[in-house]
Amino acid sequence: MGEEEEQEEEQEQELIDRIASGELKLHELVRYVEPVRAVEVRRHAIEHITGKRFYHIGNFSLDVERAEKANIENLIGVAQVPMGVAGPVQVKGDFADGYYYIPLATTEGALVASVNRGCTAINRSGGAVSFIIHDGMARAPVLKARNSTHAREAMEFIERNRAKLQEIAESTSRYLTLESIQSWLIGCNLFLRFVYKTGDAMGMNMATIATDEVARFLETELGLEHVALSGNVCVDKKPSALNLLMGRGKTVVSEVVLTQEVVKEVLKTTPERMAELVYRKCWLGSALAASYGFNAQFANVIAALFIATGQDAAHVVEGSQGFTTAELTGEGDLLCSVTLPSLQVGTVGGGTALGTQREALEMMGVHGSGTPPGSNAAKFAEIAGAAVLAGEISLIGALSARHLAEAHRRLNR
Repeated sequence: MGEEEEQEEEQEQELIDRIASGELKLHELVRYVEPVRAVEVRRHAIEHITGKRFYHIGNFSLDVERAEKANIENLIGVAQVPMGVAGPVQVKGDFADGYYYIPLATTEGALVASVNRGCTAINRSGGAVSFIIHDGMARAPVLKARNSTHAREAMEFIERNRAKLQEIAESTSRYLTLESIQSWLIGCNLFLRFVYKTGDAMGMNMATIATDEVARFLETELGLEHVALSGNVCVDKKPSALNLLMGRGKTVVSEVVLTQEVVKEVLKTTPERMAELVYRKCWLGSALAASYGFNAQFANVIAALFIATGQDAAHVVEGSQGFTTAELTGEGDLLCSVTLPSLQVGTVGGGTALGTQREALEMMGVHGSGTPPGSNAAKFAEIAGAAVLAGEISLIGALSARHLAEAHRRLNR
């Protein structure tokens, strides 16, 4: 070992000892060593403290500086999740038009195979029609007035001065447009829900920054107390009737007419049995449970797709809310549809710039900014809707044919 290596080893051991003693905090390592080396020292310190070796966590191709700048603190490595691919699935949308592979990162065996089977059923029935019926990222602060009369006066001021508030909000980003301001008054508490279009970004950070500027103006202008930038009426990362009805992010519909032949040959069941199962499981069962998700497994597909493509995984909460329908046509075929009221996705920002996540988005042809702005995120949302539809079709088919347990046994799960 050379003199330089010995000095590095001594320095590392000193830093590890200081971390173990509590003298040095993990995030302070960058004061002493370069970011890449800090990751190693931090991981070695945890190994020293726990007495465990983290070989797999420490093997990665991640851009450390990019990740620490935008995505993570106290980085020690990565959590590797197996990624598979389903499809391609044919999507006929306003932005997506063609066949697309679907990257899914999951540890649940049989999920990719199930979605793949749903893609086959969709393709053999002419493809899925997907479209967006609402697009808007919400941020909702709560402001405290002196009393309810003062709060009402503030609401009236906001209504009269919407153009001024829009100017303030949109000055924070050239990609952001204020679409609406919704308001609720409870006593002296004023809840304002600002809804924005945010281009190809999922947009939560953009909405937060813009709303903060508007709230500061209202606080100064009207004498309101800005209690919290999020008053929980956004509603961010929590199940809610509000997002189920009004949406947050993109509201997506995807549907396909499955022919009798496809249902029989691919799904091994009948349109009648599938329609009955959706009614009794997705609708009656969900109503009995007071669920906000009248569906079979939205969360399964959305979670795997979000992890693969660098979306905010916590938004699976809102994304899993939604409706699955299955209705017999006059010809005896099956019209299947999914409605996702709150699908929050982006193709720029957040985790989308990280290596594997960027490649997964590139697989679908949606990474980065679209032309015009917002078109890539819209295309991604339409593909995601078709992916969820494929998952619903396959699981509902398996349940109606009583094949679910057999599929897991056969696949060694």
